[in-house]
Amino acid sequence: MLSLFGFGPLIYVSVLLLNAVAILSEDRFLARIGWGRAHLQQSEPSFGQSANDPDSLKSRAVNLISSIRMVARVPLIAVNIVLIIYELVLG
Repeated sequence: MLSLFGFGPLIYVSVLLLNAVAILSEDRFLARIGWGRAHLQQSEPSFGQSANDPDSLKSRAVNLISSIRMVARVPLIAVNIVLIIYELVLG
């Protein structure tokens, strides 16, 4: 295992969280709770906000999730392979 008080646990937690976000299914999970891209475009405005407010916390979170899913998927495969090999050899 990587050093207990070093960056090891931080690396493990960040990789696990990125893996969790990368495998979220927009159709099966995010759309059910109203966090899909299609739901944001059809949402009705709440008090003091326009219908498609790009600065709302929900729209920012949906955009962050979709960008992580698109950009980080291939590098995460490489990082996971490196971590698995590290754990098999030195773990």
